[in-house]
Formats: sequence, structure tokens, C-alpha cells
Amino acid sequence: FRGSSRAGAFGDVIQEIDASAGEVLRALDELRLAENTLVVFTSDNGPWLSYGNHAGSAGPLREGKGTVWEGGVRVPFLARWPGRIPPGTVCREPAMTIDLLPTVSRLVGAELPPRRIDGRDIGPLLRGEPGARSPHDALYFYYGTNELQAMRSGGWKLVLPHTYRTMRDQPPGRDGTPGRYRQVRLDAPELYDLAADVGETRNVFAAHPDVVRRLMGHVE
Repeated sequence: FRGSSRAGAFGDVIQEIDASAGEVLRALDELRLAENTLVVFTSDNGPWLSYGNHAGSAGPLREGKGTVWEGGVRVPFLARWPGRIPPGTVCREPAMTIDLLPTVSRLVGAELPPRRIDGRDIGPLLRGEPGARSPHDALYFYYGTNELQAMRSGGWKLVLPHTYRTMRDQPPGRDGTPGRYRQVRLDAPELYDLAADVGETRNVFAAHPDVVRRLMGHVE
């Protein structure tokens, strides 16, 4: 795939990934295994914005990899299972990759290990069952091992005080050479309604004290 795109090595790699995924799907169809196979296609978290034209894009989402803004944690997730997942189904309930292990375990009838894990079965979401909701009351976003920087409950997201990196107003990287991030300090908690503002542009902390109290209860 070298030289197959007009976007350098980055574009070539994306075309190779696309073609490779197609080979897998074609093989399942040819071997008549598609209806007995759940295929999941997802990605690592967020584009590495410091790499500029080799970074990809977060679209309307705020920031990118290495942050707890939506551009750093929300990723594409596609699933195919003919006869089990209705074509064209769109799910807007929050879920995490931690949910894949318990979901697949339930589907194949395997027991989970006795050690407690954080994931939950999201089979009803995958199958597009009417009224299916996220099995999580809250989802938590840590950086490193011990700093809780944000949490989400339903469509609400509470971002806690912390320092994060940004490429805003910074020279972007080019052709595989990264630019330098700038560090930004968030000094007070902020609240976002992701259903109305996926780009996290409007802090509605002051307008929803009841929501803040409920989310802070999860945080504590």
C-alpha cells in the first residue's frame, strides 16, 4: 500500500487497514461463518493531534489523545452480526471497551474469572433491543494510575480540575514529526450536556446544581 494514497504514510496505513478489514469480512462470507460471528471494529483512544497531517481528526470533538475531553476518549465502534444486529442500528448509549469481555463471555456461555472487573454485558445495546440502556450508572476517566479527571453519567459529563495538553494555538506537526503541546490548567469543575453539546463548548455547571451534586456523589 506504499504510495497508494495522497496522504503519505498515514493515508497508506488507513487504506491498508480498510482493505484488511474487508478481507476478514469477505472470508467470513465465503466460508458461511458470518451469521455465527460477531465482528467488532473500534480504535485506540483519540487522534494524536501533535502529529498534524499524520494525526487523523476528532471531527467536532474537543482535543485528542492523552486528554479526557471527548476527542481523547470517544472512539468509533462498529459491530456486525447478521441476523443478530439489525442493519443500520445506531446506539447512543455510553459504553466502554471494558464491556467487551463480559459481553462476549455471555454470548458464548463462558464464565467470567472470579476476580471483579469493571466491564458489564452490553449485549442488549449491540442487538438494538428496544429501551436498552447503558449498564453503567457512571463511567470514570483516570489519567495514569490515580488522578480522576472526569466522569460521565448518562448524557452528562463532569470534568474535574486538572492539567491537560492542547495543540490549540500551537504549530502542528507535519509528515510524521510532532509539534509541541501546551499545558492548560482547569482550576474549577465544569459540566457538559453531551447530548446537546458534543464538542464540550458550553460549561453549564452553574445552571444545573442538582446534576452537579449527583455526579459529585459518584466522584466521592
